[in-house]
Amino acid sequence: MTFNDADRAHMVQLGAALYDRGLTPGRTGNLSVRNGDQIMITPTNVSLGRLEPSRLSVVSIGGDHISGDPSSKEVVLHRALYIAHPECMAVAHLHSTSAVAVSCLPDLPDEDALPPITPYYVMRVGRLRVVDYAMPGSAALTVGVAHAAADSRALLLRNHGSLAAAPTLEGAVDAVEEIEESARLHLLLDGRSPRCLTSEDVSELRERPS
Repeated sequence: MTFNDADRAHMVQLGAALYDRGLTPGRTGNLSVRNGDQIMITPTNVSLGRLEPSRLSVVSIGGDHISGDPSSKEVVLHRALYIAHPECMAVAHLHSTSAVAVSCLPDLPDEDALPPITPYYVMRVGRLRVVDYAMPGSAALTVGVAHAAADSRALLLRNHGSLAAAPTLEGAVDAVEEIEESARLHLLLDGRSPRCLTSEDVSELRERPS
């Protein structure tokens, strides 16, 4: 078995933590980890707060079902990020309130949806590319994600939510949590002309060794 009991327990634990903190409501959001040419992802139509280790879905990188329950229909988005970023071994996707609210705003900068309010946004997220709305699970959304993922590991899906890839599941979860917190700060500061980090500040942070 590619994914052991510890891998499964870890995903269940992180999913419950996200759900309990209200970061993805109902039966929304999904998590995945990659090992070689296999992906373990949360099943379709299941709350992140009620995951069962033995029922987590395992699919091939090509999308073929291997074991467990049927995968989330959004596995295609995870696959697009893994293909664009082979160094990443995990993806997290949330429908968190503030991030979704920002995704509905007009005139978002396509290259980076949020300003660099804090150093943690720059370090954990980097660039938050905007993906135009398309139906969840659709081919059009997959194409949009694949295009935007070419130069970013973190995406904001219009009228939908956040999506981020990282070398570890903790890193992917950290990124979507940081997107949510930065989105909340952005909304709180609307109309108040906040001081953001300068381009020099951002460059210095991005040049830091990971």
